[in-house]
Amino acid sequence: MPLAVGLMSGTSLDGIDAALIESDGEAEVRPIVFESHPYGSRFRARLRALLGARAIDPDLSGEVASIEQELTERHAEAVSGLLARASLAADEVAVVGFHGQTLLHAPDLGRTLQIGDGVLLARRLGIPVVNDFRSADMAAGGEGAPLAPLFHRALIDSALPDPSERPVAVLNLGGVGNVTWIGPAGQPPIAFDTGPGNALIDDWCASHAGLACDLDGGLALSGTADATAVAKLLDDPYFARQAPKSLDRDAFDPTPTAGLSVSDGAATLTEFTAASVAAALPLLPAPPRRWLVTGGGRKNPAVMMALRARLGAPVDSLEAIGWDGDALEAQAFAYLALRSRAGLPLSLPTTTGVPVPTTGGRLHLP
Repeated sequence: MPLAVGLMSGTSLDGIDAALIESDGEAEVRPIVFESHPYGSRFRARLRALLGARAIDPDLSGEVASIEQELTERHAEAVSGLLARASLAADEVAVVGFHGQTLLHAPDLGRTLQIGDGVLLARRLGIPVVNDFRSADMAAGGEGAPLAPLFHRALIDSALPDPSERPVAVLNLGGVGNVTWIGPAGQPPIAFDTGPGNALIDDWCASHAGLACDLDGGLALSGTADATAVAKLLDDPYFARQAPKSLDRDAFDPTPTAGLSVSDGAATLTEFTAASVAAALPLLPAPPRRWLVTGGGRKNPAVMMALRARLGAPVDSLEAIGWDGDALEAQAFAYLALRSRAGLPLSLPTTTGVPVPTTGGRLHLP
């Protein structure tokens, strides 16, 4: 089976995840090595300053171009380090899946922007690169996200083949939360963004406590959630929409938390994240027998406690079935790059709302 590298820089803005896998792009996936490369606070702040509409402000085009080049160079260094660790030469790798950094995702406007120079990365590495994974789906009428569900299905089919263990929900809590519902073998997965993941909590901690995140849920666990504020946050029209649906990182207005103490605000936003996941239950064909959580949110005991209180089923980190929840998103884009090169679908009507199964990605040769 071919080797592929996947690269992910998520909406939490925490850094670059790089993963090497061996896969046929279908049922077989074997993880090999994974590394994470955190961003420094200055680079993270530069990215944060370009999110949303600012990403397409003509007056900021020079800054966008500058940070795109630096971001790409950082990704090249991450891949080089990963291959050195695995004792592999560039010509032994079939493809690199380069997600890039999302600055804007507005499916209602038909726009999505992930920065990252695929041409430059392919030239630096001497390896074919696939990037721009979302545009083809959106051009065909899909939401452009989430894109990991077919990878989630391959993992669950391998790790939990017993039909009695289905349905299973894979919940990714990065900056944004998304769920993949996986039913009996042969049934297509159902996926959509649930609401906020860690973004609102992280931003609250940064602005009110000078912290990058609520480490170990310490702030939330020392505070009390404001039920009125949670109810106001849940009144957002997004939660009434049918799936498939997707979100931008800054889709929710945290104004209802104004005036709360630092710890109560963290507790309130943590409860909102869990409540938004629970709001997904009516949109699923059947309640999951089990929830498997990936992404940074699984490391926050306050988030996991709130999920267990609301979901009515066991909630475990992905490690419970032998997979690395830190590596999963990067592994997914290695898998999707292989599928892209083979002309296989990356998205389905049940995962992004695209009318027909659709491939995507743009190939850059070195």
